[in-house]
Amino acid sequence: MNVDDISDLSDHAIALLKSSGVHTLYPPQILAVEAGITQGNSIVASVPTASGKTFIAELAMLSTIARGGKALYIVPLRALANEKKQEFDRFDAIDISVGSSTGDYESTDDWLATKDIIVATSEKVDSLIRNFTPWISDLTCVVADEIHLLDDASRGPTLEMTLSKLIHLNPDIQIVGLSATIGNADQIATWLDATLIESSWRPISLRTGVYHDSSIHFDDGTIRAIPKKSNPVEDIIHDVLQEDGSALVFVSSRRNAESAAKKISSVTDSFTNKTKPNLIELANKVREEGETELANTLASSIEMGSAFHHAGLVNNHRRLVEKSFRERTIKVVCATPTLAAGVNTPSRRVIVRDWRRYNSFRGGMEPLSVIEMHQMFGRAGRPNLDPYGEAVLLASGPDEFNELFDRYIGAEPESVESKLAVEPALRTHILSAIATGFATTTEGLLDFLDGTLYAAQTTNTKRLHFVTHSVLKYLEVNGFLTMSNNDIVATKIGEEVSRIYLDPMSAAEIIYGLKSSENPTSLSIYHLISRTPDTYPLYLKSGDRELYYQLAYEHQSELLGSSPPEFDPHWEDWLSALKTAKMIEDWTEETDEETITKRYRMGPGDIRAKIDTADWLLRATERLAISLDLQSTSTIRNLQRRVKYGVKEELLELVAVEGIGRIRARQLFNHGIHTRSDLRTADKQLILNALSGRRLTTEQILRNAGRKDSSLDAIPSRPFSSIKNQTPSDQEDEGQANLGDFK
Repeated sequence: MNVDDISDLSDHAIALLKSSGVHTLYPPQILAVEAGITQGNSIVASVPTASGKTFIAELAMLSTIARGGKALYIVPLRALANEKKQEFDRFDAIDISVGSSTGDYESTDDWLATKDIIVATSEKVDSLIRNFTPWISDLTCVVADEIHLLDDASRGPTLEMTLSKLIHLNPDIQIVGLSATIGNADQIATWLDATLIESSWRPISLRTGVYHDSSIHFDDGTIRAIPKKSNPVEDIIHDVLQEDGSALVFVSSRRNAESAAKKISSVTDSFTNKTKPNLIELANKVREEGETELANTLASSIEMGSAFHHAGLVNNHRRLVEKSFRERTIKVVCATPTLAAGVNTPSRRVIVRDWRRYNSFRGGMEPLSVIEMHQMFGRAGRPNLDPYGEAVLLASGPDEFNELFDRYIGAEPESVESKLAVEPALRTHILSAIATGFATTTEGLLDFLDGTLYAAQTTNTKRLHFVTHSVLKYLEVNGFLTMSNNDIVATKIGEEVSRIYLDPMSAAEIIYGLKSSENPTSLSIYHLISRTPDTYPLYLKSGDRELYYQLAYEHQSELLGSSPPEFDPHWEDWLSALKTAKMIEDWTEETDEETITKRYRMGPGDIRAKIDTADWLLRATERLAISLDLQSTSTIRNLQRRVKYGVKEELLELVAVEGIGRIRARQLFNHGIHTRSDLRTADKQLILNALSGRRLTTEQILRNAGRKDSSLDAIPSRPFSSIKNQTPSDQEDEGQANLGDFK
């Protein structure tokens, strides 16, 4: 089938698709067209990675827009939202506008009402529904990418409830579910009243196999001998690099990713003759944008053609690694399995070194699921990049060789099972359903829940009813709703908790803590938000218990709420939250990143994740304090701003100027420039010196501060050696590497 044969698309859309090189449809795409994807029919597409799933979604979105509709593309990760937004931006050429929304759970993002395609995470869509966003009712097509994540205990319930709400709001809405790995796709399709499209077709071949005894044994019966030079991973990489390919190595932990990349760099370095200048440039950029040991470690690997990728890296560095790997400047990336979750990082050969990972809840190693393994396999081979793809598991002996073949090679992925019917998931979603009017009675609530995947899958309806009534009782006891006979009504504070996207248990903890003191300290507020279910506190590691035990007793009188007894099972959670609170406090006291990473044994990316969570929870805490008319409101607001920017109170006015982060603000302050007004009136040479001689940065900051004469043309350039901390060139203007300076 040719693109010209597709009905229900505009002539402009067909012309754009053809101009981008799409002339003939892949077999899975033909199946989707035949099933009515361009006529508004709901589809669940279970097809391999790289077989054109996104194009199936585009057909649905372009056709619904041609009929005057509006499309929503739901992704599991913010990084994937940015990637898809950039991909869809090409539709701007045919007057189809694209918007993206991933953060700020209290906003309705009214500006998106004018967009034809909106890309968002499921959590953001859920928050938009909770905040009564008007344009939600205009949606005619919803795409759920990576729909197998319905099975994920943390993200699955939100995706499930979001889809249920959207269908409830508009029973005729078109739903398109996409996944490469789903064992019970027929059941998911039935739940969504969709047609199932299944295919194993791939535009280029993908072979999977197991390495053992210096050979890769593939699923098609072929065997590839690997010359033995060093260890298995390095030998397999050397083999694929000789054919001008690339490799993606999956390992079980961050530390393993870093050490593997370091070891592999001795192999990749011999293949970097043509790319060495680019690699050095990339490495220097990493060093300029990160003053931590982790950044230096990454830069050293990049210089030699390898890299690592995990959540401990800051977003800028993760994106740089991904982009450079796609462009094949970096030849090998060592990563944790999270990289396989939809982000576009294709490679010639995928090597799964570690097929087990540590489960902290069970206290031991456990095998990866078939779904996760197939997601990793799917990174191998991409059209226009590779002539083939290969995915290889490593076996330590003949017994493990047989086990890996039986467990993963050719095995069917597990069934996707709803994770909705547990109290932590239902607390927030039941309150939301009541606060937003999806249910006003007990029977109405149960009827609404009957439309979920859980209800479609379970044979034990009593469990959902039991958990629902238990959650209703909890919400009533904590003042988030009232129940009279059969009627259920959210209270004012319950509606507020739903709007700000808090777990009701977090809200209950915060409210109880705030009411216990009229004059809370900064540490007590940080500790309060750090012990809520919406925070993942830092782990207590060896030597931590004694330190934070002592700290807890020193600050016992100021910590909010009731502390558990020392031998209570929750005592360790209390100390973990205190450790997290101290990390947040260090950040607001302007402790440098390198010190924080070493003191708390965490990566720069972890710092940003913790700070982003604290920022959100402090904004939510302020909203609760306002609703309760508490005196601590202004204190909380002040702390939220300090956390957001990572500064002491005296720098808050400076960091409010765009382009000034925590480091630049401190430099300016130490030179006597304390306010926005000072930036408009102070001697330009003084400001330039304070900003380490960065002329472009200085001019931009002066403009942002409202200075009319922001030009530095009249200020003579000074030799590098005469300016303290000056970088060699204005071309390195953004090299100041601190999280607070990348706002």
